[in-house]
Amino acid sequence: MRKIAVLTSGGDAPGMNAAIRAVVRRGINRGFKVVGIRRGFAGLMNGDEFIEFKMGSVADIIHRGGTILLTAREEGMHDKLFRAEAVKCLKNAGIEGLIVIGGDGSFQGAAGLQDEGIRAIGIPGTIDNDINGTDQTIGFDTAVNTILDAVNRLRDTATSHERIFIIEVMGRATGFLALAAGLAGGAESILVPEVDFDLDQVCERLLRGIERRKSHSIIIAAEGAVDPFELNRDIRDRIKAETRITVLGHIQRGGSPSAVDRLLGSRMGAMAVDLLEQGQSGYFTAYVDQSLVPVPLQVSGAGKKPFPRDIYELAMDLAR
Repeated sequence: MRKIAVLTSGGDAPGMNAAIRAVVRRGINRGFKVVGIRRGFAGLMNGDEFIEFKMGSVADIIHRGGTILLTAREEGMHDKLFRAEAVKCLKNAGIEGLIVIGGDGSFQGAAGLQDEGIRAIGIPGTIDNDINGTDQTIGFDTAVNTILDAVNRLRDTATSHERIFIIEVMGRATGFLALAAGLAGGAESILVPEVDFDLDQVCERLLRGIERRKSHSIIIAAEGAVDPFELNRDIRDRIKAETRITVLGHIQRGGSPSAVDRLLGSRMGAMAVDLLEQGQSGYFTAYVDQSLVPVPLQVSGAGKKPFPRDIYELAMDLAR
């Protein structure tokens, strides 16, 4: 194997550029030609999206958010004929190994290409931290800190006006972001898709704070857990408190990656190249018990990542 490629797929995440940089420089140092494929799997079908990297091509990107390769979602990867055509494009370009940076859907696409004859390695990159088989994904730490910065700012105005703030964070199907930000930010309530919430308990927590003459309260809600506008109306109807809603939206994806995500991206990018060099395929670089280990791509889609109920209970206990 002398020529490998790297692409980013699905949602962008801070630290992806650190991983790209590591893939390129580790690959060139190991004697590979390294190609970047723009616009994810969709770019596989267009030869104009293939860029041969040099060492200098990835200078000054480790601190940048997003992905210099751009990203897209490509539903065609679920179709065997589409995958076969994508493999043909890769082979015509002389590419024998592919590194895919993205989430579970991207990993399934990579596994499909492997079934068609391309060696593939995944790197977990998603702010949701919801990939089964790895403790942490690239982008999660930065996103949590972005949320915390917003919470700290909103707490100032919430205190000044003695208000309750409902802050919606990303997480349609999982609450890892909400849990981490809620615990670190001292939220009174954390609402996640994995745990059914009781409106009575939410209101009781708020009332206890009011009785203690607390000047503000913060509720962190994952977008898949509750409609913040309905929650806002229900709270106002029950306790007649003054409430405000803030939906953080895509601001959570952007920004310069944290040191944690730069380190994780760099280590995972280098490991992905090493696995291809060793002739490995069908794995992703997982962070498990503070070490990097190869985990089969199929594990990411074999089940939902377990939600840490013990940490959730701790957050609720400390918020009393």
